[in-house]
Amino acid sequence: MSLLANKNILITGGSRGIGKSIVEVLVKNGANVGFTFTSSDLAANNICKELNSKDAKCIAYKSDASKFDQCEKLVNRFLDDFETIDVLINNAGITKDNLLMRMSEEDFDKVIEVNLKSVFNMTKACQRIFLKNRRGSIINMSSVVGVKGNAGQSNYAASKSGIIGFSKSIAQELGSRNIRCNVIAPGFIKTEMTDNLSESIIEGWTENIPLKRPGESSDVANLCLFLASDLSSYITGQVINVDGGLLT
Repeated sequence: MSLLANKNILITGGSRGIGKSIVEVLVKNGANVGFTFTSSDLAANNICKELNSKDAKCIAYKSDASKFDQCEKLVNRFLDDFETIDVLINNAGITKDNLLMRMSEEDFDKVIEVNLKSVFNMTKACQRIFLKNRRGSIINMSSVVGVKGNAGQSNYAASKSGIIGFSKSIAQELGSRNIRCNVIAPGFIKTEMTDNLSESIIEGWTENIPLKRPGESSDVANLCLFLASDLSSYITGQVINVDGGLLT
């Protein structure tokens, strides 16, 4: 039997980058997956066409996780399609990097809204299902930047650090109901966005990584697979770095 057979998983921000890789790994391991996107309908629909099979279902939902009313509607649509939710993965996120002296209030607020408030929105919207079922796994995507900070990313660091504090609190609140909440903190991961970086910038990053290479999106996706499965049933409230030893 597949590792995630019969599990229904909802993930935000699943149409590209790390999110897309997570969707692919989960479906290929037997999960029924619904993921959100906010822009390209074509890209999202193509993912579903590629992954849908007799063993697992994949559905894309156009929804903005930073808006609480949209999250409630999304959860209801997901329940119509899948009947219940076993795992929630909060992956939606953006960057608007700048030094503090040049950062606008709008750019600070937007990053907090999309990266952090979306986690509150989706967790609150899904909580009632988890409580009813007396089980569930919540996986929240932070970053090594949320652990150690980074110049020029004070808004992003604040949002990702906030996710860690939020997740540890939820793990304590919901643990007695067999509901787990963990955090993944990726380091320098190769995505479409990093493909646009110069070779010198990539070399500068990798020089500080003990494994001397960037990670792959599949490295993050495989950890999601573990945390979504029953193999991790006694793990909650943890922050797991996927960074090649960067923060060692």
